[in-house]
Amino acid sequence: MSKPPRSDNSSLTELRAEIDLIDETMHGLLMQRGEIIDRLIAVKQTQESGSAFRPAREAEMMRRLVDRHHGILPLDTAESIWRVIIATFTYVQAPFSVHADLTASDAAMRDTARFHFGFTVPFVPHMGASGVVAAVSESRGDLGLIGAVGGAGAWWNALEFDSAPKIIARLPFVDRADHPAALPVFVISRVTADSMVTDVEVWSVRVSGWGAEAARAVSQLAEVIAVPDSAFDGAALLISVPQGSSFAKVADTLAKAGASVRSSALVGSHATRYTVSAAGARPVPTGR
Repeated sequence: MSKPPRSDNSSLTELRAEIDLIDETMHGLLMQRGEIIDRLIAVKQTQESGSAFRPAREAEMMRRLVDRHHGILPLDTAESIWRVIIATFTYVQAPFSVHADLTASDAAMRDTARFHFGFTVPFVPHMGASGVVAAVSESRGDLGLIGAVGGAGAWWNALEFDSAPKIIARLPFVDRADHPAALPVFVISRVTADSMVTDVEVWSVRVSGWGAEAARAVSQLAEVIAVPDSAFDGAALLISVPQGSSFAKVADTLAKAGASVRSSALVGSHATRYTVSAAGARPVPTGR
């Protein structure tokens, strides 16, 4: 019968001391980050200028996180920690709220909001995407979360106006089958054009002649949400066009499949996301 390994109390003590030192260092660095943000507020006067969101910079930070991550710490945990750090310090610069449409799933939407924005940022629930769009439109710099699935109507039509908020992100950024905040959502807000990330363009489109053939054809090029549009006896579409393609190509494909584009408007853009195909696999860009 084999004997259990002998514990090395001295070694355990040393390892725990190393952990304590790392914890203290991380806390110190967070406080140091706060001091820099305080100076940043003074330089940029963010409190007076409105939204502090920078989707392009945030996407680049998350890409670097994904690329350098390794070891036993789950990537989900690292992503959530960084998301909460970014969201909290953004809130410190310019307070904002997260408005969320709960019609797709109350619990899943709350999980998504807390995973990405933590508990410091106020969470405001709505029963309907239109309420989220209206609240964000009337705010100085709030965020809105709306499920990236059908069933909420053509809420994106309200984003077509120049003064309206736009889609600035699509979450989760790193997708996998058992993600702890797996509900796919679009994030809307009002941010400056030079702070947007434009990997994937998102278009609001109205078509006539929409049917199964058109849906199959366009799905090869882009992600599409479609709802009936009685005004044109067709459909209202939200089309996410990835890098390497173009809206002109999508429109041509629709026409060849028998659907005519009646109107179109760019209503936002977001970063290319990553997906993890299996346990232990490296995240790879989805292209969408």
